[in-house]
Amino acid sequence: MKTKYDQNQIQDYIATYQLDQIFSQASAIPIQLRTYERNEIVLKEGDELDGIYFQVEGRTKVSSSIETGKALLLRFCHPLSVFGDVELIQKVVIQSQVEATEPTTFLFINKRTVETELMLDRNFLYELLKYLSYKLQTCTTASRINLLASVEERFASYLLTTRLQNEFGKEILTPHVPEIASLIGTTPRHLNRVIQKFITMNVLNKEKKKISILDWDRLDEISNGLRYE
Repeated sequence: MKTKYDQNQIQDYIATYQLDQIFSQASAIPIQLRTYERNEIVLKEGDELDGIYFQVEGRTKVSSSIETGKALLLRFCHPLSVFGDVELIQKVVIQSQVEATEPTTFLFINKRTVETELMLDRNFLYELLKYLSYKLQTCTTASRINLLASVEERFASYLLTTRLQNEFGKEILTPHVPEIASLIGTTPRHLNRVIQKFITMNVLNKEKKKISILDWDRLDEISNGLRYE
């Protein structure tokens, strides 16, 4: 991790993402730039949170694990994303691991400033509520589909959701079968069987690990109207 206090760059990011609407007095808040390289851990599950992170550049991977060592991929995040909101409100340790998948930059505000100043700011709390409610909505929807739908329905829903390019569709978009399998709650082996089934049905084609859709209408029928959104 590299840190710096480049006020010009910080103000550029604040203007780009209209963060001045979140902080009533942005110029008075000690904001730090933190940059992480590819594969570097930003937040480690189980650690104490040191502050709130606003992702302004790059791409991150968010996952959650259990004591056996198995990890569940939750989403990929792009600017503007916020980390630390759940932990700050609930006063708990870091709940999910965040890893940079490419060089990624954050605006960082230390925990003390957040608790003593920003938590008293109505604009900040309102924005925090928006991010929290979005995470709750998308996690609830994904959990419901993954628990109640067949793998065929889940995969069809995944393909249709990522095609729509809504916000959560962008966050779960990946070309890698093992990552897709984790996102929809199955194993790569089972997902490969479903892919082969869809190929025989002339629903999709796969060449050199690249999947192309041949029949979106049939895929919609298989999904039974389910979407990860």
